[in-house]
Amino acid sequence: MLNILSNRKGLSAIVATVLLIALTLAITSIVWVVVSNLVKDKIESTESCGILNEVDLNTRYTCYNQTTGNDEFWFSIDVGEVEELEDILVSISGQGTSSSFKINENPSGLAYYNRSSPAAIPGKKQGRTYIYQLPSSFTQAPDSIEIAPVINGELCGISSIIQEFDSCSSLV
Repeated sequence: MLNILSNRKGLSAIVATVLLIALTLAITSIVWVVVSNLVKDKIESTESCGILNEVDLNTRYTCYNQTTGNDEFWFSIDVGEVEELEDILVSISGQGTSSSFKINENPSGLAYYNRSSPAAIPGKKQGRTYIYQLPSSFTQAPDSIEIAPVINGELCGISSIIQEFDSCSSLV
């Protein structure tokens, strides 16, 4: 027993190893709690409206169109089992500029695919394709589009984002 206490080098290596393990566990726990809370907050903001995977952009019919002489952005929204959808906030961005609007406020430059106006949000279990005349601040194709539904007067979290889309001429 006296021999173990006199060997301080062996004892300090054990203490150092235990301290390193404890420090690693503490740092891992802190990172886990922070990341877990961030993800939980994002999921709750979407789930609070009950729209998780219920209001989506349809990637197949979302594209950038330059063939008409005017820069247009075509996008399609599909709605699932959502009863009280009041509006949809749409944000289109790219090259340091963006354009945001609500569909039910009938912004200028927004029409249905058949070019009729005024446009409205899709109903329950419906989908609609829209054409939006991009403002002159867009000199190139947009980088992304995202939508956020409004349910019972509450703006829900972003429900769908598309960051890569083709030219509309390639869809023909």
